[in-house]
Amino acid sequence: MRNAGRRGDGADRRGGVASFNEALGRFLRHSGLDQKLRDAAVFGAWREAAGPELAPRARAVRFRDGELTVEVRASALLAELTGFTGEELRRAANARLGAERIARISFQLQR
Repeated sequence: MRNAGRRGDGADRRGGVASFNEALGRFLRHSGLDQKLRDAAVFGAWREAAGPELAPRARAVRFRDGELTVEVRASALLAELTGFTGEELRRAANARLGAERIARISFQLQR
């Protein structure tokens, strides 16, 4: 006898009704919100790595294709992050994420 409840779209054997987790996962994927939630984790990891003193002065504003863009408030801070501590902060943020999601960081002066 054929299982009429199986539809091949993640529904389980309860007559084709998907679990809440499956339905939510499908909704997040189809709406694009799953990517935004993953990107939010990158912003949070940056804030944690930068710490309470630096994070307000060096704010992550965009994450695309492995590149995190960070706006800084002063040119001296831009020079310091670009030349010295930026790579260390990138590694620290990736450690908080548990994966190498941030491949590079670009720093720019706040507009």
